[in-house]
Amino acid sequence: MTKNPLVRLLTHEYLALALRLYIGALFIYASMYKISYTAEFAETIASYQLVPYWAVNVLAVFMPWFELVCGVLLIIGFRAKSAVVLIGGMLVMFTIAVVVNLLRDSPIPCGCFSSVEDPISWWTVVRDLIWVAMTVHIYYFDKILHLENQFTSRIEKIA
Repeated sequence: MTKNPLVRLLTHEYLALALRLYIGALFIYASMYKISYTAEFAETIASYQLVPYWAVNVLAVFMPWFELVCGVLLIIGFRAKSAVVLIGGMLVMFTIAVVVNLLRDSPIPCGCFSSVEDPISWWTVVRDLIWVAMTVHIYYFDKILHLENQFTSRIEKIA
């Protein structure tokens, strides 16, 4: 019995690879501005009013580097499942932060790619949820071009 062509397409490993490269590049791109302009990013984090004041600068310094490392790991396929889980977790946290501030009616910038963006909106939530869905797809269907496969062997191959 053959699968529906649409199901085959949506579960294909090449689609998962394309999504893995896209999400990895997206997080690398998002981290660049934040790394370069840490003070502005700290102001954006503070404007969300969700973390203690003492944690704002810590997050502003470390979160962009964390995004960069996860994005690179995802692209090269080294510990890709771990990287996609971490990225998915970040996206869920970002989405919750946006929803909370939308419900507060706070006209704050997203802070996703730069500090001069449009204010957050429900479209920001939709976009983030699409990215979360992409990370779930990557987690379940990504199977090809993993760097770690080049350095590991199965017991059957050795014996």
